[in-house]
Amino acid sequence: MFNIVLVAPEIPQNTGNIGRLCVSTDSMLHLIKPLGFSLEDKYLKRSGMDYWPHLNLRIYENWDEFIDVNPDARFCFFSTRGVKSFWDEEFHDGDFLVFGNEGHGLPSEFYDKYWDRLVQIPMPGKFHRSYNLANSAAAALFEALRQNRETGTIR
Repeated sequence: MFNIVLVAPEIPQNTGNIGRLCVSTDSMLHLIKPLGFSLEDKYLKRSGMDYWPHLNLRIYENWDEFIDVNPDARFCFFSTRGVKSFWDEEFHDGDFLVFGNEGHGLPSEFYDKYWDRLVQIPMPGKFHRSYNLANSAAAALFEALRQNRETGTIR
């Protein structure tokens, strides 16, 4: 099982979509506060559809609590500042795929503390800043699943 970690997500539709992704891939979603929306938000519920009640979800007050609860976690931080392509990253079952929020990305201190775990999703187009958060989470998770699949086990 893989883990998707959203640090201070701001847009409920993205989080709802990622929750649906997690249910469909048997992955766990971790939300690190502050959240830019209520978990009762109609847009979150609409994008998560009827998947949300089946979501394996854990919410943390802050990054420190998250680390305390998951001390042995193996992290991969996704950022446009990553110098290594996620295609060159070796993912392992149980990894934590960490994403910053839609407006600012990862917290600034993460770039120094976790510099060796930063990866990016390639953007070959001529004009680009970043991908949508939900699309990035899907691309990353499916690459991790692809690397760890057993032939014939994924429909």
